[in-house]
Formats: sequence, structure tokens, C-alpha cells
Amino acid sequence: MECPHLSSSVCIAPDSTKFPNGSPSSWCCSVCRSNKSPWVCLTCSSVHCGSYRCDDFVVNDTKLGLVQKVREHLQNLENSAFTADRHRKRKLLEISSLNSKLLKVNGSTTAICATGLRNLGNTCFMNAILQSLSNIEQFCCYFKELPAVELRNGKTAGRRTYHTRSQGDNNVSLVEEFRKTLCALWQGSQTAFSPESLFYVVWKIMPNFRGYQQQDAHEFMRYLLDHLHLELQGGFNGVSRSAILQENSTLSASNKCCINGASTVVTAIFGGILQNEVNCLICGTESRKFDPFLDLSLDIPNQFRSKRSKNQENGPVCSLRDCLHSFTDLEELDETELYMCHKCKKKQKSTKKFWIQKLPKVLCLHLKRFHWTAYLRNKVDTYVEFPLRGLDMKCYLLEPENSGPESCLYDLAAVVVHHGSGVGSGHYTAYATHEGRWFHFNDSTVTLTDEETVVKAKAYILFYVECQARAGSDKL
Repeated sequence: MECPHLSSSVCIAPDSTKFPNGSPSSWCCSVCRSNKSPWVCLTCSSVHCGSYRCDDFVVNDTKLGLVQKVREHLQNLENSAFTADRHRKRKLLEISSLNSKLLKVNGSTTAICATGLRNLGNTCFMNAILQSLSNIEQFCCYFKELPAVELRNGKTAGRRTYHTRSQGDNNVSLVEEFRKTLCALWQGSQTAFSPESLFYVVWKIMPNFRGYQQQDAHEFMRYLLDHLHLELQGGFNGVSRSAILQENSTLSASNKCCINGASTVVTAIFGGILQNEVNCLICGTESRKFDPFLDLSLDIPNQFRSKRSKNQENGPVCSLRDCLHSFTDLEELDETELYMCHKCKKKQKSTKKFWIQKLPKVLCLHLKRFHWTAYLRNKVDTYVEFPLRGLDMKCYLLEPENSGPESCLYDLAAVVVHHGSGVGSGHYTAYATHEGRWFHFNDSTVTLTDEETVVKAKAYILFYVECQARAGSDKL
């Protein structure tokens, strides 16, 4: 259901100066009753929104596209009237930024080649994930080597367009926008890159992330990887992504893990396999199930939840190994999780245990810092100690004797950190290593940092990359 005047009348948002239908706080969508991002028609006062529940975008334009024409005209005026002044200011900013990004390496001066990402309005959750993934070399290189795809032709080719619902979903590709974003991040630009085209595609295909509210970085990462996987399976630009993957000699068939169909670079790099063992405590019947995974979500053990800093003296420090042991230890299921025993033919008390049947090339570990109470979602602010290199996963394998020592060791590649007290608030940043140096990514700001700073971070998501066995590695 849409307002009959949307094609001929202009609508206004809550930040406009006129409120024909009461104060903005009283507006709610006539379709889904949501009060998020309401728009009101100046002709009939009908209120609609962009909520994913009704998917009814209200386009702030007329039937003839007059607002769009005004935008383009103003853009042309700005380009012609202020070009010289903009170039002068940009030159001064580049000189200042370049001076601030110089660092000493072995006595010589070099420039930081990393590029920041502009915050488009509480999009730090997306920026932190994108910067982390851009520093996972094998994953990033795959996308950067894909052929470019031109989604716009004719008069609009090479020009910025203002996206509206009328453009439809056929002109968007998550893989292509993700590729362009990764290409922009390590080109040495001294100005931050704006991921608005990627964010638009995210709005289109991931309705949960529409709007400008703070979102969960881990949830976004899972949605992003899942949708990249699905689009790669379907092929793009006439070239099957699966065919490209098969041609990539570095991703052998033995390293693929299929999730929801054929393997892609997503499952080949992040995919692992868990074995879930459930034992009936009455008759001893054992049930085994193999589950593919792209990341592991680890609880922080209760006994460590009051430990908020590394130097706090009340008890031992929680380590990543404590979290991994808690995940893989034998657990007795409570009364709400009774197991349906096929031998007893009724629900019985049982135990559950996880084993890792296959480790991925990139091990993504998510620390479950947010949990629900009776009324709200609280944050577990416990410091968790984690190694920078030599994370040994052999003791968590189902058949460790069948794995070589080099295939079980991991080095840290990136860390996502949540600053603040709640999932719907606060701020996300990321640490990542590139060519032997650690960087801190805080939206548009990128700074060089050191290992001592990284290990003090209260990690939310950890990205570990499979490494070769080396002498003297500091195992977890």
C-alpha cells in the first residue's frame, strides 16, 4: 500500500521545518506502524517509512524526477564554481595528512599506505569488519583480482547517481561493490574512502541493516559473508564464480567446506566443520552430527566476568584458551534442552560435546560479549587475553594425529573491538596487521600502532590466519 500522491508530491522527513501531522515523535507508518524514519506526504498527510517490515520506501521526489534534476543541477554548479577552491583546500589537506602519516622505518621515512573509511552515520560496525577482511590477504586478493563490472551504462556511466527505489534490485551486486571497496583501501590514498555504494547495496539485500542505527558487527559480518557466498554461487557477469575458484590453484579441493551448496572462496577460507556429539544419560546411545561453520561463537566463562582489565588483581585473567575449553568441554544439557533419544523413544537427559573435525584457513572467533537479561541486553566487559602468534588448535581437533603441526597453528591478522556498554550504542574500531606492521582503524582515521597496544584490547572478534610451524612460537 502506497500513498496515491507519492508520484506527484514531495514528502518531508522529521528534520524538516514543517510538521503537518503532529510532532515527529508521534508519526508512525500507516502500513507497519513503525515510527522509525517516518515520511509524511504534504498533500494528504499519509505517513510511510523505510522499515524492512513493510519494505515501503518513500522516495523524496516527484513523478518527473524534479528533485533529482535539482540535485544534479546543484552538483554541476558546485563543480564549476568551486573547483579551484576545492583543489587548493585538498592540496593543503593532502600535505597535512601526508606529514601526519609519515613514519620512520629503519632510519628512512615512508608513508602509511592504509586508507580509512568514512562513517556514514553509525556505520562503524561495517567499517571495522571491512578493514579486518581487507587485511586477510588470500581473501582480499581473490576479490581484487575479479574482473570489474559496469553496472551503469549510457548517460549515467561514470557519474554519481542518487539511489532510489525506482532503480530496482537488478542494478546492485554485493560482490562488485565489495571488490571496489577492497581495491580502494590499500591504494595509498591519503583521504578516507566513502563506502556509500556498498552501504546502499547492504540496504537493498540485507533489510535488517536499513537505517542509521548502531548494529552488531558480528551479525553484520555473518550476513555479509553469507550473501557474498550466495552471490558467488550464482555466478556474475557471465562468469561462474565457482569456475574462477576452481582455477585458483591456492584453494585446493581438499580445503573446501561446502555450506548451503557449492563451495566458494568464502567457505574455502573461512569454512570449517564441527562434530556435535550427544549422549543419552539413560541408555548411553550416542548421536553424532557434522555441522559446517564460518566462525565460532565462544562464551566468556562466568568465573571471569568480573575481571574487567588485565592488571586487575582479583583472580586470574581469562584467556582465549579458557573460552575455547568452555566451548569444547563436555556439557550436561538442562531440562529445557532434553534430547529425543531414538532408542528410548522419548526425551531424556543427555550430554553434549563439540569437536573440531576440520579447521579453516582463517579461524574467526567471536567472543559473546552481549547477553540478554530480563529487560535488556548487557555487555560482558571482561578482558580476554589472546596470543598474537602461535595459537595452537590441535587439542580441540577430533583426530589430531591426522593433522600436521603446521596446520594447527594460527597467527592473529585482525581484531574488532567494541567500545561502550551496549550493543545498540558505543563504537567499533579494528586492529589489523599489514606487511608486518599493526594499524588501528577508527573510521576515517588510520594510525600506526604496536603489539603492546593490540594485546591490551578487549577483543570482540578475532581473525586468525593459518601459519607454518616455526621454532620458538609462543603457543597458547
